[in-house]
Amino acid sequence: MKKTLALFFVIPLLGCSSEGDKPNPCFLDGAWMLSHYETPMGNTETFSSDRTFLRIYQGDSALFQCRFINTQSAMVIQPNDRCVVTLINKGGGENVYIEDEDPRPLTMKDDSTIVIQQNGVLYTWHRADRIYKEWGEEICSIIAADLQREDRADASSYVLSAKERQQASIIHVLLLSIMAFILISLIISWIAIDNRKAKRRLQLQLQQIQEMRDERPQSVRQAMASVEKAYFASDDYQLLQRRIATGQRLKEEEWVGIENQIKKIYPGFSSQLRSLYSMSELEYQVCLLVKLRMAPTEIALVLSRDASTISTVRSRLYKKVFGRKGGAREWDEFILSIGA
Repeated sequence: MKKTLALFFVIPLLGCSSEGDKPNPCFLDGAWMLSHYETPMGNTETFSSDRTFLRIYQGDSALFQCRFINTQSAMVIQPNDRCVVTLINKGGGENVYIEDEDPRPLTMKDDSTIVIQQNGVLYTWHRADRIYKEWGEEICSIIAADLQREDRADASSYVLSAKERQQASIIHVLLLSIMAFILISLIISWIAIDNRKAKRRLQLQLQQIQEMRDERPQSVRQAMASVEKAYFASDDYQLLQRRIATGQRLKEEEWVGIENQIKKIYPGFSSQLRSLYSMSELEYQVCLLVKLRMAPTEIALVLSRDASTISTVRSRLYKKVFGRKGGAREWDEFILSIGA
């Protein structure tokens, strides 16, 4: 029986071909368990799914075979052989193995059952998809490595423990979780450090603005006040006031004109403002109108926003720049103080 099984096992997977040399689907790919065999004399031996022979067809050429024992806690395999074969499809579910010019009939009963005849004995095999899915690659690796060992024993056994695999999986997940935690911690630390640096830069900029305002010579202050007074009395400003009072939305070129006018009156205003915080277009326009002494209701009209929205924008800007809560009026006071 041992020699018969050993010979029978030397049958690899598919060099799949059919009559006319057309390719045949490689239906043997996967794991198969020996269910029973029947001799020409009618004698039958049946194998349980816990103690039988297992073969794995891999790809279209390699066959790995072993004795298989299954217990409640683990599986034991005893490597037997690894080889290559060719399969010819005769049609009608009939196939023939060719191994060393020795044909062996194979009949496909259904998708999960095959019968192979060797020396008059019929061997019936059933698919073992669960084993193939969970252990296929590992079993093939063990068999391949065992057959290459110079000190290999005829009955060498290997234990495959589901519990150990589960523990290994848990350890793997745990390691990945630790690595992810470390990575997230590093990112958070980097963000915190970067925020602290940004806050220090902002504090320095605010300090420089304050120093520039405090050290501004009296003559400069008087000149700026004169320019401001002249602009607020100009026809351009009065026209702007009338347009805003009627709720007319300003055109793009008018916004450009306002920005250019502010640069003439307050040369450092725009650059100082933008250096503090990367503002949206709405936030920047609000600041421009505050600088021109526009009331919040007027700003809301020209920007087609609610007065509450304009108030929220100014309060939010104060908090982002100064890092603490503040009202819209405090932001207005700051805007009116810069620009030298």
